[in-house]
Order: sequence, then structure tokens, then C-alpha cells
Amino acid sequence: MKDKFVITIGREYGSGGGEIGRRLAAYFNIPCYDKELLTIVAKESGYCKEYFEKYDEKPLKVLSYFGYDYGSNNLPINHQLFLKQFNLIQKLASEKSCIFVGRASNYALKDFDNVFNIFIHGEFEFRRRRAIIEHNVKEEISASVVKKIDKERASYYKYYTDSYWGDAKNYHLCLDTSFIGIDEATRMIINFVEKRYK
Repeated sequence: MKDKFVITIGREYGSGGGEIGRRLAAYFNIPCYDKELLTIVAKESGYCKEYFEKYDEKPLKVLSYFGYDYGSNNLPINHQLFLKQFNLIQKLASEKSCIFVGRASNYALKDFDNVFNIFIHGEFEFRRRRAIIEHNVKEEISASVVKKIDKERASYYKYYTDSYWGDAKNYHLCLDTSFIGIDEATRMIINFVEKRYK
């Protein structure tokens, strides 16, 4: 590829967004950052990755924010993590071609050129089945897990961007993997990138 480009992937839980990100990274031979962002941020902050994981893509509860000074280092851990990931996403995108999965990365890069924003979604039952098969979620709690994670991601996105997660206006392409499949979704993105950034 001649030009540097960045792909951001928002995704409903179980829709295959992470898998698509990894496939694209392998095809284009560029890095894909999903939970890898946590590893980098944890290393730079001196925290263990596991400490950050429980706050990753979780909304900040308004009551827990009361009394904190925005300009201080005494921010809630959710907010610290968002800001650190936000800055890291911008830094990495300015340096090289790469892919970001989740973490409101399309918002972090809204003023950048050569960014292609994608949202991956699918019918609920398709995503519930994939949660069981791909993420080892127990069948008896699979429906509630999918709903819970989707709700957390939507709240996280709304809180930090003041916009709506999954709203087509925030993305260049929205793909339903329960309809077209993960293979075809990956091919469509590859075709677009190759035509636009060659």
C-alpha cells in the first residue's frame, strides 16, 4: 500500500469485529490494537494489565465522578484509562498504518485523515451463538452476557463522545455479519481499502 491508513472497528458483542480486525491486520501486515492497548497503557502507567481490564470499555458512573477535579491526577480509574487510551490511539495512528478495535477509536481519530470507520453488528441470536462458541460463554447466561456487554459499550461511547454507538452517521460502513458473514465482511473492507489507499 502506498498511503498510510487507519481502520477503526466498532462492534456489537459476538458480531466478529475483533476477528475481522485480526484478519485485516494479517492481510495488510499491520498491527491490530484491541486489548493490546491495555497492555501498552498498563506498562506505561506502572499498573498491571489485569487492573485495567475490569474498567475497559465500561461507562463511568456519574455518582462515582462527583467531587473529582478534571485537571488533577485524582480522576476515577475509568476516566484515566479512557484518556490514556485516547492519547495512545492518536499517537499510534500518527505513526503508522494500523487497526483499532473498539474504545471509541473513531471518535479519538475524528480529526485525522485516511481513517476508515466501520461498525460490525448482527442479529442477536447469531451473536449469542458466537459468544458461546468463540468466547466460551456458558449457554445459560449467554443472552444476558451479550445484552450486558452491548449496554456497557453503548453507555461508554455515549458518555465519552456524546454520540450514539452504532449510529450509521458515525461510521463510513456498517456491516451485518449475521447476513453477509465474517468472510464477506472482511473481503468488502479489503476491497474498499485497496481501492482507496493504493
